[in-house]
Amino acid sequence: MAPIQRPSLITEWPTFATLLGCYGGWMVLLFSPLWLSVPGLAVMIALQSSLQHEIIHGHPTRYPWLNAALVYASLNLAIPYGRFRDTHLAHHTDERLTDPYDDPESNYLDPTVWHALPTWLQRVHMFNATLAGRLLIGVLISQYYFMRSDVRDICAGRRDVLRDWLLHIPAAALVIWIVIEAGYPLWAYFLAAYGGLALLKIRTFAEHRAHEDVQARTAVIEDRGFFAFLFLNNNFHSVHHMYPHISWYALPGLYQAQKETFMQRNQGYIYKNYRHLFARYFLQCKEPVPHPLWPRTGGSPKS
Repeated sequence: MAPIQRPSLITEWPTFATLLGCYGGWMVLLFSPLWLSVPGLAVMIALQSSLQHEIIHGHPTRYPWLNAALVYASLNLAIPYGRFRDTHLAHHTDERLTDPYDDPESNYLDPTVWHALPTWLQRVHMFNATLAGRLLIGVLISQYYFMRSDVRDICAGRRDVLRDWLLHIPAAALVIWIVIEAGYPLWAYFLAAYGGLALLKIRTFAEHRAHEDVQARTAVIEDRGFFAFLFLNNNFHSVHHMYPHISWYALPGLYQAQKETFMQRNQGYIYKNYRHLFARYFLQCKEPVPHPLWPRTGGSPKS
């Protein structure tokens, strides 16, 4: 087992530097031409989400309240930090990975629900099972399920869910106020926010698969390029699930040091890089939408 790291200002300097670069770049891009700023802001918005993920796991300081303050205002405007935190930590219950109901980040549907869908909606979900579909419509589909689930929880009396959404309103308003004060068009910022969330779909597309062996459900993508940095090495996802307390910049070295162990653990669920992922699945479904290990037992759409 890797030793548990105790965050400190010295050892966590890569995270602090990335935070400064992310927010600094975001501000500069608000005053840049649209042809540069829209894609650039999408990158910064995706990077902040990766930083939120890092902070959810206890970095870069020993103080959770301070960590949360560094990323609480979600630049993507769509996902409250508190909800991201709670759903993601629930996702780390590995024995429930890919479960259509108990894994908040699952892209599978209960087979009974799937077969009850009209044909046109099945085709929409099948397109979403390709990488092209995930980039184009994946944000809309996941946001629909996410918000529907939260509305149901709020109506059922979940005060914590309501609290996180209410706290998100002033945080999102602050982001929008800065955008307006910078003279940046809101329509362009909304486009960039969608683009940032779409970029994150590249990371989540192949992170998990349905498999009877829990340890074989989580992937490694051995990429060390642009996407690896954008996702803060979360492409070494099997390593992250095994050692969720390890800082992002330590994951590649840990993987290299125990590569054979991880290959055996996830039964070869490994891709060389994101280029191979695009080449193989851009227009091809990676897996079926109905959970392939589930029988048709009845139920309701995932919530």
